[in-house]
Amino acid sequence: MAQRDKFYINGEWVAPVESGRTFPVVNPATEEVMYEIALGSAADVDRAVAAARAAWPAFAATTREERLALLERVMQVYRKRMKDIGRAISDEMGAAQPFAERIQAGAGLGQIMTVYDALKTYPFEERLKSAMITREPIGVAGMVTPWNWPLNQIGCKVAPALAAGCAMILKPSEYTPTSALIFAEVLDEAGVPPGVFNLVNGLGPDVGVALSSHPDIDTISFTGSTRAGIDVAIRAAPTVKRVSQELGGKSPNIILADADFEKAVTGGARHCFNNVGQSCNAPTRMLVPADRMKDAARIAAAVADGLKVGDPNEAGTDLGPVVNRTQWEKIQKLIEVGVEEGATLAAGGPGRPQGLNKGFFVRPTVFADVAPEMTISREEIFGPVLSIIPYASEDEAVKIANDTPYGLAGYVSSGDLNRARNVARQIRAGNVNINGAGNEQHAPFGGMKQSGNGREWGRFGIDEFIEVKAVSGWGFED
Repeated sequence: MAQRDKFYINGEWVAPVESGRTFPVVNPATEEVMYEIALGSAADVDRAVAAARAAWPAFAATTREERLALLERVMQVYRKRMKDIGRAISDEMGAAQPFAERIQAGAGLGQIMTVYDALKTYPFEERLKSAMITREPIGVAGMVTPWNWPLNQIGCKVAPALAAGCAMILKPSEYTPTSALIFAEVLDEAGVPPGVFNLVNGLGPDVGVALSSHPDIDTISFTGSTRAGIDVAIRAAPTVKRVSQELGGKSPNIILADADFEKAVTGGARHCFNNVGQSCNAPTRMLVPADRMKDAARIAAAVADGLKVGDPNEAGTDLGPVVNRTQWEKIQKLIEVGVEEGATLAAGGPGRPQGLNKGFFVRPTVFADVAPEMTISREEIFGPVLSIIPYASEDEAVKIANDTPYGLAGYVSSGDLNRARNVARQIRAGNVNINGAGNEQHAPFGGMKQSGNGREWGRFGIDEFIEVKAVSGWGFED
């Protein structure tokens, strides 16, 4: 039973300093309150930071082998709790049950496994001529994670911090708290030393602000909206702490004229609708040759119309609801704006899917003939909405792709691999995928421009929790 009324601090489940502050967790498929969680305050953050600060020196002194053994135990316990984690994610953010367990919970385990592999050869010491370059844990880390991929984002922060030798305080999303509480139970059972990992539930204006501005926190790792990321950076600035951010996106998917068109459009549409469109790197802007617009709209509409939207627990469901009413209303408004601004509605549209009278369900929606200046082409919708944009030349496609304040991901399809590589080099994004390839988890993940800074995953994730020191004269004899 998850400890929803307590926080995990210094290896124990403890009551909040201020009692009575709670947050209702709503099942997005039923719109019913399932339970309430305790909300923390700056005082709870102070307790957690003090515990982390006290635990850090001993944990920083552990060896690579000791941390590898710890991560191995974490993975063993995590595997035992996969069904519990998947169930919690499905109930709280609406993912279809098989997807929640296999993909959502599986992504968190995958992050830990990747860091485990990276830690085996991570260069904590490196000779550079007469100097020794040492990579040391930065200290105490604050972490703020989102609701859309809760365990993936927790895994890609906590695992590298443990590998680096840091202590940490996690604030998970208030919309998906249970999977994070189960994760705390996993770390406790695996034997993470008291104080090394701490969890405080709460709201951004309370716990998030306290973490960002806390003088005894050395780095903040934040995943969320660009608006919130800006606030985190501003509050962190007076203490000159490091800030790593993975923020919003409006990722372009350039389908070149020589691509396998049916395959590329189908795959791009499916990827856009994956996780009900609630992924910051979703390929929501599909760019196609202008003379293939009708074909693209037809193929993408067939994908949208073929998806079963409904109860996450029902067999055969492809897409559950979006996470909450606020998101649902935002998505509905942007779909309506797309219609008002003159885009062609090829599939879906406003309102719930037929037969669903409650729950935050969204019709998978495809807009064709979208102009680059339209609202749906520029704003992050964070729902199952695809915009198909025509282009006249390859150069124009690249120009449209880069005409955005975001730069998290990009996608290119072509029958000529060298041509695809050339376009990929021109896209201003932290991650570019060619011909439907999935992300390589050992490669870095992160954004450019207003999609953030810093990198996660594998050894690049470990780097974010490391300070680099140069010891000159190391190679000289006295």
